[in-house]
Amino acid sequence: MTVVDDAAPVSSFRDPAGSLIRHRGRILRSVRPEAVPDFEAFLATKTAQEATAAAKLVTSTQIEDDDYVVEHERIPFPSYPYEWPAEMLHSAAELTLDLARQSLTEGFGLKDATPYNVLFRGARPVFVDLLSFERREPLDPTWRAYAQFVRTFLLPLLAARTFGVQPHALLANSRDGVEPEALYQWSRPLQRLKSPFLSLVSMPKWLSGKHSEDAAVYQPKAAASQEQARFILESLLKNCSKQLRAVAPTPADSAWTSYLDSKALYSPEQLAQKEAFVSEALELARPARVLDVGANEGHFSAMAAQRGASVVAIDSDPAVAGAIYRRASADRLNILPLVVDLTRPTPAIGWRNQENASFLDRARDMNFDFVMELAVIHHMLVTERIPLPDLLDLTAELTRDFALIEYVAPADPMFKRIVRGRENLYAHLTREYFESAANRRFELVRSVQIDGLQRWLYLFRRRPKQS
Repeated sequence: MTVVDDAAPVSSFRDPAGSLIRHRGRILRSVRPEAVPDFEAFLATKTAQEATAAAKLVTSTQIEDDDYVVEHERIPFPSYPYEWPAEMLHSAAELTLDLARQSLTEGFGLKDATPYNVLFRGARPVFVDLLSFERREPLDPTWRAYAQFVRTFLLPLLAARTFGVQPHALLANSRDGVEPEALYQWSRPLQRLKSPFLSLVSMPKWLSGKHSEDAAVYQPKAAASQEQARFILESLLKNCSKQLRAVAPTPADSAWTSYLDSKALYSPEQLAQKEAFVSEALELARPARVLDVGANEGHFSAMAAQRGASVVAIDSDPAVAGAIYRRASADRLNILPLVVDLTRPTPAIGWRNQENASFLDRARDMNFDFVMELAVIHHMLVTERIPLPDLLDLTAELTRDFALIEYVAPADPMFKRIVRGRENLYAHLTREYFESAANRRFELVRSVQIDGLQRWLYLFRRRPKQS
């Protein structure tokens, strides 16, 4: 699926059946005449109607007849598989299989099975590429999208579960996922003979050479009856579900998991003071759209979501992003967790760098009215050596109203830990310097020092842009 922006009128080319266009904030899909019958027939199915009602399938409204065009609802913040923790990739796979099974009963099949067919509304996956559904030949027992499902869902999840190589890193380098040969090289000899490696990795590896020159293997072979074809497909999808359960992500530990519980410097009283300040700031600002930078396990993201805000929570650590997703899913919180490092944000990628917008472009389009940067800017200042004025400039770009920032002084133990003996390089980062730099971009609303710590909380309001 390709989204075409107004400034870059390039036709979609991934699906010959139609094109997707973004026009003045609207999401429009042009469907080619030969694809219209299948498109309309699928929308009329019970599967499509129930999935749409359950918010699992994007809504569609026809707006033109001559050139068949439909308008889809706009998902607030589009994200991509190379920004998802393993938990989100797994949920997208579950939705894909559910819709494949349900549509099979009404004579339809998925012609592709890629995570790019799915977006997330908060922590809930939504299938958005309706042209992926097509009428299937009643005697055809094959699911041609199976290999794609394995490469883009099952193998990245298997790599994460077994080797700790996270899906966002694998999918950032390859739109088409992971080949079995790669995991075969990583695996041990005995491991290759055990499930799920045997079926997902070893057998495809062993058979690839044998059939590589045999064109007949790609020719469809009709079943003896419609019932037999459907039984074979149902069995394949059932086996996919079994394989998906076998590679399901498990909660991971990292340097940043359980940070507030056991690894942070805050005492219970200090944490309560910080929570009180954040709560007061949220009550004052009443934001609708929040960006939580360095969200950790989403403690403060949840506070914003519980007050009705739509939250995008970013962190460079996939383990904590996964923890946020598990909590947001369980508690039905409107939080979209992404594996994004603001100092190295996701670039625009794809054909002519126009298929998938950069994180910063999407963030600017979102018009966040509240940005939180709690216990994170000292990491950006020291570890990535981002100058404070540049960091504050970006913060001012990302919020149209409020910014909640935690300033950590060089005397703070955590600051000293990450400086590693280079204190002289950061001696200028005093509270007075921070306040002066912030004052050029923001108006101070309120601030407080956390008792007993060299940390201050600031609620700022962005100054109006000069014309």
